Amino acid sequence: MSTSSLFRLRLNSKERLTDPSCDDVVAKLSFEALPHLSLPAFIAGQCMRLNVLEQADLPPAYFAIASSPHEKNHYDFVVKDVAPLSHALLQLEEGDEIEVEGPMGKGFDLSQDAGKHIILMGVGTGIAPLRSVWLDIIKNREKYGKVSIYAGFLTAMHHLLTDELESLAEHDVQVSISLATGHNDWHGPVGYVQHALENDKPDPDNTVVCLAGMNVMVDACSETLQQLGFDDEQVRLNF
Repeated sequence: MSTSSLFRLRLNSKERLTDPSCDDVVAKLSFEALPHLSLPAFIAGQCMRLNVLEQADLPPAYFAIASSPHEKNHYDFVVKDVAPLSHALLQLEEGDEIEVEGPMGKGFDLSQDAGKHIILMGVGTGIAPLRSVWLDIIKNREKYGKVSIYAGFLTAMHHLLTDELESLAEHDVQVSISLATGHNDWHGPVGYVQHALENDKPDPDNTVVCLAGMNVMVDACSETLQQLGFDDEQVRLNF
């Protein structure tokens, strides 16, 4: 899907995802369509270019859509306070409008992958485009084989979408959470997502992998996947 359009969205809700005591602020922003307007359809994993209208001096930035492609009334975005534009987005109040352009990017198109096993891998806010994918998958869970998610976060305070990830077991989706820095109460993997992948050694046969995150993470995971027998055609990126 290569076409895009320019339109406005209105902030409907804002939910902090990182622990309140965490210095890093990450929130899920949900924007709804303006009255009498419909939102463009998108492929899971695609992004939008967001612009804060009241701060024309700030250049727009790209954010992956984190909501289900089956949801017709709103878009979700996971935003980390790391740049002027993202900070401005996090300062918005319910009812404020933004200008958006999209959808853009190739996304993670699984329309031709019925019957295959699916692995989703992401770290930090890279979980955003993967959320769109897993929401799409559980809507059509019977179409796929084994579905596994490998998500990585810096610490437990940085762990995003905690309850939602835990609930995916109800849909026969296996979830592995890795923390770069563990603690006494943490009993999951400590390290990076590629280390958890190495330990599990998934069978590459009839399997596709969706990767999202920082370039260094994508490169490291791609190398691990190659060592496990995955070829380049089995590894998908959303850009």
